[in-house]
Amino acid sequence: MSILGFIKGELLEIIEWTDDSRDTLSYRFPDDDKEIKNGAQLIVRESQQVQFVAAGQYADLFGPGKHTLKTENIPILSTILGWKYGFNSPFKCDVYYLNTRLFTGNKWGTSNPVMMRDADFGVVRLRAFGTYDFRIVDPPKFLKEVAGTDQNFRLDEFADTMRSRIVSVFTDALATAKVPALDVASRYGELGEALLPVINPAMTAKYGIEITAFVLENVSVPPEVEKAIDARSSMGAVGNLNDYVKFQMGSAMGQGGDAAAAAAVPAQMAVGFGIAQEMMRSMQGAQPAAAPATAAAAAAHAGALEVLTPEQAAATLGVSVEDVMAAIAAGDLKARKIGSATRIAKSALEEFLRG
Repeated sequence: MSILGFIKGELLEIIEWTDDSRDTLSYRFPDDDKEIKNGAQLIVRESQQVQFVAAGQYADLFGPGKHTLKTENIPILSTILGWKYGFNSPFKCDVYYLNTRLFTGNKWGTSNPVMMRDADFGVVRLRAFGTYDFRIVDPPKFLKEVAGTDQNFRLDEFADTMRSRIVSVFTDALATAKVPALDVASRYGELGEALLPVINPAMTAKYGIEITAFVLENVSVPPEVEKAIDARSSMGAVGNLNDYVKFQMGSAMGQGGDAAAAAAVPAQMAVGFGIAQEMMRSMQGAQPAAAPATAAAAAAHAGALEVLTPEQAAATLGVSVEDVMAAIAAGDLKARKIGSATRIAKSALEEFLRG
């Protein structure tokens, strides 16, 4: 081999990379300790970008196309290497190819429960996993923070490196969005889209990648939170409590035996509550100024003596309240005045009617 041929063989005239693996994120072009020739051809295919690194500094970035390496095309590299008036001799430089296509279906998940503050339950622990799609949008940032100087940085290495980082960003985004735990556990299909605008700025600024899709496939909460969710769902399913009690009572009575007796208990409680509420409404309407002790005494006495208000007596007689009060004033109808309230014994009303 001639000296000219030997020298030519030690120079890089064409720099290109064809990705056959489909899972390589960054690839450092193997120069075999060769120098790059002045005017060499750099070929960058679609879904690729090339980052030059010289003297430990990030230099020029090239997009898809065919580029001739001259001083005019590599201004940053020229400044780093001190070419004030152009260069004529070969030079050494690290050339990194980055794959900018979309990488889909990457898995993420929490190895341990993450803590979050919730308005309903206070501090709760969540486990979550799902998938995400991403692409490289900032090659210098990605090389610096993720790939480093790896000769061939592949997707499986990226998954191991980024899993904990994705979870960290997810936790921060969840805290920022202040999504209730009940919504996280029941609406995680929508939650991924809602968290995407919160997650992306952090991922791009820290690691130079863009998350194009973030999917939560499952979110699990502690058993006590699951019970609370089930209880809330059950309350929604029951609907009208009165109809539900009647249905339960009728079903159990049809079975007979202990089931009927057991069914009677909640039914009796429901009826008792209904009667108590009706009595309270009646007493409140009839005695707006009565003291609690007076109302309690009246309720206790109601079992021994039946009394009526003037309004109730008027309704029974089919006359006006004024007519009842006139009869009381005339002494024809016996009544008692307690404070500002007037009460009529039912026996007195019957005596009045008998004449």
